[in-house]
Amino acid sequence: MRVKHAAFSGRFRAVKLLLVDGNYYVYRSFFAIRELSNSRGEPTNAIYGFVKVVRKMIRDLRPDCAAVIWDEGLPQRRTELQPEYKQQRSEMPEEMRPQIAQIRELVPLMGLHSLSLPDTEADDLMASYAVAAREAGGEVVMATNDKDLFQIVDSCVRVYSTNKTDLATPKDPFALLDAAHVERKWGVRPDQLGDYLALIGDSADNIPGVPGMGPKRAAALIAEFGSVNAALERLDSVSPSVREKLTTGRGQVAVNQQMVRLDLDLPLPVPVGELVIRPRYEELVAALEGFEFKGLTQEVRDEAAKAQAGVQTELF
Repeated sequence: MRVKHAAFSGRFRAVKLLLVDGNYYVYRSFFAIRELSNSRGEPTNAIYGFVKVVRKMIRDLRPDCAAVIWDEGLPQRRTELQPEYKQQRSEMPEEMRPQIAQIRELVPLMGLHSLSLPDTEADDLMASYAVAAREAGGEVVMATNDKDLFQIVDSCVRVYSTNKTDLATPKDPFALLDAAHVERKWGVRPDQLGDYLALIGDSADNIPGVPGMGPKRAAALIAEFGSVNAALERLDSVSPSVREKLTTGRGQVAVNQQMVRLDLDLPLPVPVGELVIRPRYEELVAALEGFEFKGLTQEVRDEAAKAQAGVQTELF
């Protein structure tokens, strides 16, 4: 399906756009670095980890434009379909609450836009940005661990990963995951991933799957028929054991298909072409000094000096 975005200017030029899943990287940073605080006893582990990992992304990818996208509540269409959606998730750790607010203030100082929409999950807004940039001929890299977003990967839209299992060799600093990765990992194409997830469910989001329909069986069914709907239309051709499960669970499958469907035409808070990376070095250095990140502060200070002197250097 082709989606048109009004937020796009005709003057837009093709760019490399980096989209960062803010909530995921805050949580990842918080749990990766457990003991770090300033002299006032305030926890700074998530802040430090987040800044370091985003700066690494910029070094690795050298994008023209970038934005950090945040969850801002849940969309009504999903909670109406399934009131228990994501209700099983634990509360945010108390030590993380002040840090996530500080990170959201820090992101613009790093030169990246910090974006969200009310009652919208980050994956939907990221998908809308990715589709808009792709339609303009741009390249998109999404830094996320959200498997729903793998539904839109192709030769122009890929997922950034530093997980060891995704790297070609242990020495690789990162990987860009594409459609071939989806087929290797889940046994289906990106455009079939929604049906796959509709069959097996997603415990992380509290979406129940079809009882007895595991990953291998779901992938085999989709490989044979092309889609869940095609299998439902040809139930007589489905093996008896799977046919019974599919018949019993067809209502849940229909709900799940809507639950995992990404919104691809959300209003974009800032047009794609205006997401140019522009660090505010003076303010960033002051903020990092306040957090007492000595080495990181000096790193940015040196960078700022080179930028001010007009020396061409790598961003971050």
